[in-house]
Amino acid sequence: MKVALFGKQFSEDFLDSFKLILDEFNSHKIELCIYRPFYDSIVEELNFTPDVDEFFTQHVDLDKRVDFFFSIGGDGTFLNAVSLVQDSGIPIVGVNSGRLGFMADIARDEIPAAIADIFEGNYTIEERTLLKVQVGDNGLFKDFNYALNEFTVHKKDSASMITIHTYIDDEYLNSYWADGLIIATPTGSTAYSLSVGGPIVIPNTQNFVISPISPHNLTVRPIVVPNHQEITLKVEGRSDSYLASLDSRSVSFEALNELKISKADFKIKVLKLKTHSFYSTLRNKLMWGVDKRN
Repeated sequence: MKVALFGKQFSEDFLDSFKLILDEFNSHKIELCIYRPFYDSIVEELNFTPDVDEFFTQHVDLDKRVDFFFSIGGDGTFLNAVSLVQDSGIPIVGVNSGRLGFMADIARDEIPAAIADIFEGNYTIEERTLLKVQVGDNGLFKDFNYALNEFTVHKKDSASMITIHTYIDDEYLNSYWADGLIIATPTGSTAYSLSVGGPIVIPNTQNFVISPISPHNLTVRPIVVPNHQEITLKVEGRSDSYLASLDSRSVSFEALNELKISKADFKIKVLKLKTHSFYSTLRNKLMWGVDKRN
């Protein structure tokens, strides 16, 4: 069996947990491929040299024989992992080196049992929808114009609000006068969209959530639309350019550009332990029931 290991960096207090992961891999005779910048960070900052078989630095380096892609970090690291896995079909395993995450939901005290379950086949695979963004014949993000969480368009500075004319399958929906607009997948409904008042959507539903950021009119609320429909955005304002973001990646675009958002033609596979569920993670992450009256 072959495993790819990815991360950015982690604090010294997670080093013992990281060594435990490597020990578990070694005990199962796993062939280990590690993200080179992650490896260099561990060696230089934590003075520890992991024993690995090979390295990768980009999507094309990933061997088709990789069975699992382990993401070490938080949900932000998990999103970065998506841009490396892309359409390879390799399941991503999220191990959290900090606080509980929605995607990186294996806590450090669960590592031994979790890895045992994975190698014994005690898990499920969830397929998560991505969205795709295009501008004319090209994407704004030429290397990977897809997002697992959300696409966001917003003003670049503290100037006046922008106007985002929005169409669903070419039918006019609304002109949002706001600081920006978020188009979120069900996975992303618990991220940026949630922070601006968007609804929580169950991961396997076939929807997009459109959520305005600080709208001028308080009657303008988030809306859930089917993800088989194409969303078109036309942005105007006092500036000549605006900011577009796909998950954690951002670029500028010109006001004349028309943005088209649609469902991607592939999905990301996410490994979930049978002891975990979206609802339990939701309760723990949002601390539902913490009130002593419950």
